[in-house]
Amino acid sequence: MKAGRILLALLFVIGSVGVLINGAAIYTRFLYLGVLLAVASWLWTRWAVVGLRVTRNARTQRANVGDVFEEKFEVANNSRVLVPWIEIINQSAIPFAAGSRLFTYVKGRQKQSYLARTWLTRRGGFPLGPTRISSGDPFGFFSASKEVAPSQTLVVFPVIFEIKSFLFPPGLLPGGQVIRRKSADITPHAAGVREYVHGDAMKRIHWPTSARRNQLMVKEFEQDPQAEIWLYLDSHKDVHYSKPHQVEEIPVEAMMLKKRPKFKLPPSTLEYSISITASLAHYFIGQRRAVGYVSAGQTFNVLSAEHSERQEAKILETLAFVEANGGLSIAALVAVQASQLPQGSSVILVTPSVRPDLIHAVDDLQRRFLRPVVVLLDAETFGGVRGTDKLIISLRERRVPVVVIQCDADLTQALSIIPTTINTKDMSPWQAPVLSH
Repeated sequence: MKAGRILLALLFVIGSVGVLINGAAIYTRFLYLGVLLAVASWLWTRWAVVGLRVTRNARTQRANVGDVFEEKFEVANNSRVLVPWIEIINQSAIPFAAGSRLFTYVKGRQKQSYLARTWLTRRGGFPLGPTRISSGDPFGFFSASKEVAPSQTLVVFPVIFEIKSFLFPPGLLPGGQVIRRKSADITPHAAGVREYVHGDAMKRIHWPTSARRNQLMVKEFEQDPQAEIWLYLDSHKDVHYSKPHQVEEIPVEAMMLKKRPKFKLPPSTLEYSISITASLAHYFIGQRRAVGYVSAGQTFNVLSAEHSERQEAKILETLAFVEANGGLSIAALVAVQASQLPQGSSVILVTPSVRPDLIHAVDDLQRRFLRPVVVLLDAETFGGVRGTDKLIISLRERRVPVVVIQCDADLTQALSIIPTTINTKDMSPWQAPVLSH
């Protein structure tokens, strides 16, 4: 590009100076040639770029950290002129985003397509674009580009670790008798029918009874006999720590056969806490337990307890955007929301806090006849302050099970706790030892 412009400038300079000094015909031809090349090249460039199109299509717009994300790019030259080169630049904010390519000699009415693979290393929402497409004339005199706005957004969920068995939260056991209490949600336990009231969901209408009575009748449900599971994620801005780290880019060749590179969580208590919460939600929903979620990061999030795959998707999507900038401590979070939980529910607190707030939260839960479990991240191993050991002693005195997670721990192994291996002799049914990994 630079050499072509230098050549064009020389033609103009030689032609202009020669016409002014000598006036010979050859200098006039140099000047005309420079003007002709400049105009022709400029028109060629503009005409070519106007006819260029690029489209991006992804098979899915939801993925997890550690996945290899595939996206198909298609470049079309809709003009009739030959385009000597086309450069595609993927300007997406996805770390190490693939998809930037260079094509040469693309004929008129011709298309080129390719598949881009990106290793996802960061959770969050990422627009698939913008995409810049550039081209120029054959002589390298001019170039032009245009930007294509993103039409899709990729949401990257936290990485999920498969849990084989977790501390089974005590409470009302599966298969127990139905709780004789009406539920506003749809449960597997129908209690009867009643007349339709404005505001009732259409999916609750019992059509056979409505047809028989000649009026709309809706089904009533009773609460599920299983205790609910509530996941409390501590996202207070002053309790999270992280150590410096750098994620290495994976070469494209390593992903040619759709191989999934091994992902390692960054040494951050926030990322560990989010992945732990996501893994627990996946595990308990797979066990057909009703799971709720509470956190107070940049926004206050409460997801009512449900046991559907849709609930898991809602929790994962919420976790994808959580940041450690909340103003509520874990004790304040419990105080604000725990009063709305049914008695007997199990509450799993995921936190790296070494403050007494955690003890206050546990005491508050026990006063409300709720069952706390603490997944405690050892802040010192993440570059934070000491104090985890003291908290563990206080929690054991209250007979609260604690799972201690250290930096670089294998979360699949650390969270896969087999309850039958716990010796409960001379202990309360709810007392459990500290499990450290």
